[in-house]
Amino acid sequence: MTKKICLLTILLLAASGAGCNQAPGDNTTAQNQAQPTTSPGPDNSEITTSVDKEGTRTETRTFRNNPRVSKVVVTTHKDGTRTVKATSRSGEEKVVDTTEDVLHATGDKVADAARFTADKAEDVAGEVGDKAEDAKDKTVSTSKAVGEKTVEGAKVVGEKSVEGAKKVGSKTVEGAKKAGSAVKKVIP
Repeated sequence: MTKKICLLTILLLAASGAGCNQAPGDNTTAQNQAQPTTSPGPDNSEITTSVDKEGTRTETRTFRNNPRVSKVVVTTHKDGTRTVKATSRSGEEKVVDTTEDVLHATGDKVADAARFTADKAEDVAGEVGDKAEDAKDKTVSTSKAVGEKTVEGAKVVGEKSVEGAKKVGSKTVEGAKKAGSAVKKVIP
């Protein structure tokens, strides 16, 4: 029985020693890593922050309803170098070179910094607006030309009318003089 107790004690000590092979102060295990934290961000977004075992800090801001950008990831390495990558709604990823604090800027500012364009529907609407503006300019230009021709035509008609009126007036005067002299001849 004593042999069984000794044997059992040795096994228990061996088992407890096997689980404690980590040196004090060793931060390489998953137990000592900080768990990712998530907090609400501005412009209807959410920011998740994590730090890996090498000390690299990764902050991911996910936009819930921005039409141009879905997320932006800021990675800060242990040596202080920082990388900012933005991902569009279509999945296109670009490195963003900006001094703007992308974790607190509006989604549109982040999309502008990444040079993400608006979707095709917005582009088409812009083109339609541009074409309508061009058509308006052409209409105004044509209207001005028609107006100038109308004024020019009215001047010509007016001049002809004045000229015709002068002829009619002089003929009328001439006819009145003849009628007057005829009346004088009839009346002694």
